[in-house]
Amino acid sequence: MSHKFRGRALIFNNKYFEQQQLPTREGTDVDMESLSKVLRQMGFKVKEYTDLTRRAIIRKINKAGMKDHSECDCILIAILSHGKMGSLQATDTDYPLESILSPFTIERCPTLGGKPKIFIIQACQGDHKDPGHQLLEPGCIEADNNCFISYRIPLQPDFLIAFSTIPGFCSWRNTVEGSWFIQNLCEELSSSGKIRDILTQLTFVAQRVAFNYESFYPIDLALHQKKQIPCTMSMLTRILYFRDNETGHE
Repeated sequence: MSHKFRGRALIFNNKYFEQQQLPTREGTDVDMESLSKVLRQMGFKVKEYTDLTRRAIIRKINKAGMKDHSECDCILIAILSHGKMGSLQATDTDYPLESILSPFTIERCPTLGGKPKIFIIQACQGDHKDPGHQLLEPGCIEADNNCFISYRIPLQPDFLIAFSTIPGFCSWRNTVEGSWFIQNLCEELSSSGKIRDILTQLTFVAQRVAFNYESFYPIDLALHQKKQIPCTMSMLTRILYFRDNETGHE
């Protein structure tokens, strides 16, 4: 991470949707504002896009992949939207997750070869709600290591994909304060973004979301007292820190 520039960060924020069955994502503007602020503090050149169509999103992604990143440390793409397993929602229709990853493979974007490609996905990956489990003894946690991922993504080196939830499950968002995942990610990056490596930070984000948050909707028990656990898919080949270099990033 010693190039002249930190790199580009593109945030795609979808709040309103043409399909009537997709509700407005109240609180997502808070997420975009928080994420933009912390990424700029970390040296990224941030571009924000709101309520783009599928075609416009893919065009912006492809354009970013064709740029020269020779003087950049990395690239970061954030998607704030509705979603389901393997796909994300634009304002008009959905698009596959793979379409935002493939433009940054080394074959298509050689100037990012050997550099981190970071994706932050704040979206549901299904309709299941996690009811949680009451521990009998504090600190005694049994982990289920089953793999839920059934779709394909490019398995290229140095990709890091931070999902707000695990495949098959919904992701929770406060309509006033923003989503559990993005708000805790921003807090972690703000306090430790240049101290801890990114995977350690994402572990602490998962800990905060898993242990400190629970949905509150007593008029509908199907939505009440539900939990969430973020999920990170890492193909990084090095420990990743966002420390400034000696001259600092411009």
